Amino acid sequence: MSPRLRHLTTLENLPRETIERLLDRALAVRDACAHGTRKLDLLAGRTVLNLFFEPSTRTRTSFELAARRLGADVVNFDIGFSSANKGEELYDTLHTLEAMHLDAIVVRHKVSGTPDELVRHAMSGVSVINAGDGNRAHPTQGLLDALTIRQHRPDFGKLVVTICGDVKHSRVARSDVHALAALGAREIRLCGPAPLMPDPAEFPHCSFHDDFDEAIAGADVAIMLRLQKERMAATELPDEAAYFRQYGLDNRRLALAARGCLVMHPGPINRGIEIAPEVADGPQSRILEQVGNGVFVRMAVLGEMLTR
Repeated sequence: MSPRLRHLTTLENLPRETIERLLDRALAVRDACAHGTRKLDLLAGRTVLNLFFEPSTRTRTSFELAARRLGADVVNFDIGFSSANKGEELYDTLHTLEAMHLDAIVVRHKVSGTPDELVRHAMSGVSVINAGDGNRAHPTQGLLDALTIRQHRPDFGKLVVTICGDVKHSRVARSDVHALAALGAREIRLCGPAPLMPDPAEFPHCSFHDDFDEAIAGADVAIMLRLQKERMAATELPDEAAYFRQYGLDNRRLALAARGCLVMHPGPINRGIEIAPEVADGPQSRILEQVGNGVFVRMAVLGEMLTR
């Protein structure tokens, strides 16, 4: 059996056994808490801190709900009013928070690698969970996407998955690829305009495409990505109308995919830019399921690390 997790900063090189254990645990806590209607006491007496240096609605709320449903105490650290905003070093902030006897820190930061730096500098037994760092990783999003797929297409060895959009700047794409590769997906296709595509050497498990019609043909899962404008240089910003014509998912393109192709999106959705409203809200959309699964996956991760 793979060892119990102490931290979760990336899915890269995480064993398949560990990923499957976390997905199984997510379903178990979903059932135990009656889909969120019953509070559990697994983490009573534990304290979880949300440390978000970037704005977030879904992820921060999801982690807070997950911790509270497990019976933990939750502290939301407001960066706007903290000493970090006055020039306090990140590691000083970390050690100050550790002195308050926290059990887990959920961190989001614009600089790639920050969660691993916190792991290296932590002086206590606190667990660190990455809620998104730069364009590097968003491991719980990768897990919830894998869970959503598995609920409808459990045999990953038969799956063709197309990820389309701003792959270059997407931490979600990286974590999705790590999860899908570990679970044995048959084919992973990456698609987008050349300026928004990464170095192929970074994604040895994937094929690269600049024609979305070609990339989605026969796909079992389509994961659409938003344009990460906050991480783009001005020269990379596409014309939105032209972008939708070439890389937007509409009903015509969805018809090229395999029958019953799952439509997914990590949010927030830019309707009419990367996905048509009728597809985002259509019968093949699993976007709201992803949101719901996010709470159960984060409960599973917290439970894995903090259950006595």
